[in-house]
Amino acid sequence: MKSIMGYSDKISACPGEQVTFMVSCVGQPTYRARLVKIIHGDTSPDGPGYKEREVEAPFAGDHKARFQHIYAGSHAIVENTPHFDALGSLTLQAMVWPTTPDKGPQAILSLGSDAGGLVLGIDGAGALCLDVTGEGGATETVSTGKPMVAREWYFVAAAYDHATGEVRLHQEPLVPYALTAGATTVTKAIAAKPALAGAFMMMAARPAGTGNGRVVGKDHLNGKIDRPRLANRALSRLEMERLRGDVLPPDLLTSIVAAWDFSADITSDVISDASPNLLHGKTVNMPVRAMKGHNWTGDEMNWRNAPEQYGAIHFHDDDLHDCAWETDFTFTVPDGLRSGLYAAHIATAHDEDFIPFVVRPARGTKTSDLVFVIPTASYMAYANEHMMTDAPLAEHLTDQVAVLQQTDVFLHEHREFGASCYDSHSDGSGVCYTSRLRPVLTMRPKYQSWLGGKGSSLWQMNADTHITDWLEESGFEYDCLTDEDVHAEGYAALAPYRVFMTSTHHEYWSKEMWDGLDAFKRHGGRLIYMGANAWYWRVAFHPTLPGIMEVRRAEGGIRAWAAEPGEYYHSFTGEFGGLWRRSGRPPQMMAGTGFTAQGFDISSYYRKTADAENPRAKFIFEGVEEEIIGDFGLIGGGAAGLELDRADRLLGTPPNALVVASSENHSQIYMVVCEEIFINAPGMCGGEHPLVRADMVFYETAAGGAVFATSSIAWAGSLSHNNYDNNVSRVTSNVLKRFLDAKAF
Repeated sequence: MKSIMGYSDKISACPGEQVTFMVSCVGQPTYRARLVKIIHGDTSPDGPGYKEREVEAPFAGDHKARFQHIYAGSHAIVENTPHFDALGSLTLQAMVWPTTPDKGPQAILSLGSDAGGLVLGIDGAGALCLDVTGEGGATETVSTGKPMVAREWYFVAAAYDHATGEVRLHQEPLVPYALTAGATTVTKAIAAKPALAGAFMMMAARPAGTGNGRVVGKDHLNGKIDRPRLANRALSRLEMERLRGDVLPPDLLTSIVAAWDFSADITSDVISDASPNLLHGKTVNMPVRAMKGHNWTGDEMNWRNAPEQYGAIHFHDDDLHDCAWETDFTFTVPDGLRSGLYAAHIATAHDEDFIPFVVRPARGTKTSDLVFVIPTASYMAYANEHMMTDAPLAEHLTDQVAVLQQTDVFLHEHREFGASCYDSHSDGSGVCYTSRLRPVLTMRPKYQSWLGGKGSSLWQMNADTHITDWLEESGFEYDCLTDEDVHAEGYAALAPYRVFMTSTHHEYWSKEMWDGLDAFKRHGGRLIYMGANAWYWRVAFHPTLPGIMEVRRAEGGIRAWAAEPGEYYHSFTGEFGGLWRRSGRPPQMMAGTGFTAQGFDISSYYRKTADAENPRAKFIFEGVEEEIIGDFGLIGGGAAGLELDRADRLLGTPPNALVVASSENHSQIYMVVCEEIFINAPGMCGGEHPLVRADMVFYETAAGGAVFATSSIAWAGSLSHNNYDNNVSRVTSNVLKRFLDAKAF
């Protein structure tokens, strides 16, 4: 059982900038905090072991412990206004697309407060209902008694006459089906008078008090809401129909309290009221926007071109953006602190956690010619993933029995910590938003995820520390930046450097990141690609809200879920999502190689090719006489494994590129990636298909720079073999030394 955990407000900071840390701790009166530089996060007994360097920090010492709650589930909220207080009779209406109508009570539109009010929602039987709670706390419920069908659009409405107490409920499917409940209207008189003093509007939840400085919801809806409306009298059915149209009827304006239009301000967290009252609100925990509405025709796939057809927001009971915890301590990065990967280490007598962040040089400066970019976008995509516990094919992918870590079990049992972009929500829809403003327990030193070959289960951050460890042991000075730094500053963040070194798995890139690195290459910068499956998924970061990223898994690619047709464009930017390859930028255009195959049992080795004898490549293999490279390592026993990249002129590998080595002899678990397969056929596995290989590539750029690609995630796991004295380490050192040399290629 995890008893201490935390997160920070920033993922990187310059000297003079402050990082704020939020901590939750149970079972102990105090915890101890200290600052460490992470050198090597892999705890494998076959490797160098865990390495850190403690650094003096003002926050070091004992801190008072406290539990901080996570309130998951998304909703929208409109604060109290005199327009709500003055209501007697009223009408609530919307279009709704419930995805789990049978899960239990769910709120669609709630007008009131903790003291009472009205909730238009779904009851325990899956039918539309209206709960009316009076000032005394007594609640009366009116239900249609007709269960809704999941993933179908309904018009729902409740008209309440304050004078007579009459409630009229409408539940009407947009598409009727035989043998299912059709359009239903229920009328009933009730005695309860809703308590609306101090009322506020919640959408997709009902009030449940306050917590972490904001209103908390319960009975969260799974599903979409489109065109919610509020009127100040009991409207007729015809008036309701007119009110849900594209244009608000002028003769009904005096009756309209609010007409929220979710097709406006899609890139923000604002929900806009199109009525003259301008009762705008905000979303909480980032429900998904740019979703097809009830009127989507299929004629337009880009929400920017037909926003009126994308007036829906998809809410989930497990959405999470910002935990909004209170601050426990802060750290201002001092001048002179060396750039690198650091963490606030927090611990009790029985448990510990690390809160990682990057210390970068002051903007526009450098302390080394080499920059190692920490792939925080990829870390966010995998944040708190549940693949081993949720995905039925996980063990088939690895050809081994899963060994769950304490963190995996904890995250399985505590879904409130949010999901990764490899998971699905509780209603089965894919998770396209991910946030770092929560404890990301998979982004920790010492964490061993399930992915990896036999003898190792290393993946992501701790695999990347094989590189930082090797740099430290080899005496190379380096600076660190994060993906978010490159996204925010583009080429300006990279311009001071001569060499850009990637991580083992730099999979997720925004357009700003791509353009920044491309400009770096065009200005003569040198690129060392230390992994595989990079520049694969196109992502977007929110334009105004920090710490949240979006991926739409559209049109092919290795993926755990697929975006719905018509929902391929990012809500944050309007950009087309999916693979960079689908946007005309295959990874081969960046590093000469791109994703070609994957397998998670054992790793293999490289064999030199004829291009290794080319005088242009002589420096790469200086001191390396062996024909076989990397038949050893911490990741599956070899340097070529997990995910592999290949050169392909048709996908953008430059014509002057040399393939100096290629891997071979991969197991049958390795399979060609699905975007390469036009027709399913036998022979797509390792040992059978020529695309199952990793190509080691070198080429010069027109501006005097150069690119070197290892094309394997497992490469870095071989660096420390034999106390760092091996041909993988030698090749990497040869390349880095030459790339650091100012002499043009």
